Amino acid sequence: MLAGRVGPGHGGMVSLRYIHAMPVDHAAPGTPGARGPAGRTTEPDRALRSGPRPGAHKVVVLALDGIYPFELGIPQHVLGSVGGRYEVVTASVDGKPVRTVSDLTVTPGHGPEVLAEADTVIIPGYAITGRSAAAADPKALDALSGVRPGTRLVSICSGAFLLAATGLLDGRRATTHWALSDRFRELFPRVELDTDVLFVDHGDVLTSAGAASGFDVCLHLLRQDHGTEVANQAARFCVMPPYRDGGQAQYIERPLPPTGATGTGPTRDWALQRLELPLSLDELAAHAAMSTRTFARRFKEETGLSPGRWLISQRLRRARHLLESSDLPVERVAHEVGFATATSLRRHLAAEAGVAPSAYRRTFRAPDPATGEAGSVPA
Repeated sequence: MLAGRVGPGHGGMVSLRYIHAMPVDHAAPGTPGARGPAGRTTEPDRALRSGPRPGAHKVVVLALDGIYPFELGIPQHVLGSVGGRYEVVTASVDGKPVRTVSDLTVTPGHGPEVLAEADTVIIPGYAITGRSAAAADPKALDALSGVRPGTRLVSICSGAFLLAATGLLDGRRATTHWALSDRFRELFPRVELDTDVLFVDHGDVLTSAGAASGFDVCLHLLRQDHGTEVANQAARFCVMPPYRDGGQAQYIERPLPPTGATGTGPTRDWALQRLELPLSLDELAAHAAMSTRTFARRFKEETGLSPGRWLISQRLRRARHLLESSDLPVERVAHEVGFATATSLRRHLAAEAGVAPSAYRRTFRAPDPATGEAGSVPA
């Protein structure tokens, strides 16, 4: 959790530190090892009080001048809630307090030197003014120059402006908040900006859209690092949907479908119960009682994806769950989720996750309850 302390004579200055929440014993306050009601430690207590494990993946959140407090707290809230798998710390570019867009100032616990120790660096959104957009803070660029080769870089919202200023996004697809798209394109014409998605993952560099998409990209990092089960647990802790595809559209102001028009939601629910079948666009449109053209248009308006792309993403989501939780051979997994062949599943999973099904299973296979070790499963 975030703890703030206003120092005397410092106006709105807040000293910001992450501390671990301790469970409360309602029957005996102050007792060591106190627990919650009925003597049980609650899940939020356990998640928040877990310190980093030895050798935990180190995440450094770089707080820039004009930082948005909401985005600043997202990485700790998501990545810090999974049993110490990550060590999440916050740094400023010069070791000094950082002004936020609110009426307070925060003091990160580290200076730029900690960036050299990072496995992942996250740059939350900050206020983009004419001055800050025209020229990135030299101290921020200098701080990023200390990042080790191979470190994963992630931006939330306007944090993409700093990544673009380094040249790391040149020739690459990226995203940021849709309201900043014109300014971004003007400043960084060599970046392929896509404001119709929630996040873009290049493996070494990830960019995400505005505000809440920071939760999506952090859950995506969890999914990539530790599998869907851990990501789903974190989503539950954060009271968030467990999965929103990175290709899902941002909530940009667009005309809504006519009031009273039949949506595609019931058909999506229907399709999810039949993923093993070779569902065609004609079948989906017929179920929704629409023409194929109208159905495809409304589907894209409601989900941000074409029906075909949505089906592939849902089949991959189910395939990943089966690979983690079952002993089914890859050929059977492909059949169960609607891919015609195991080769098709391998191709699509490689495009999304960069690994073959057998490698994914070895990495994210749930431990055998009897031994605590990953089981032996068919490749």
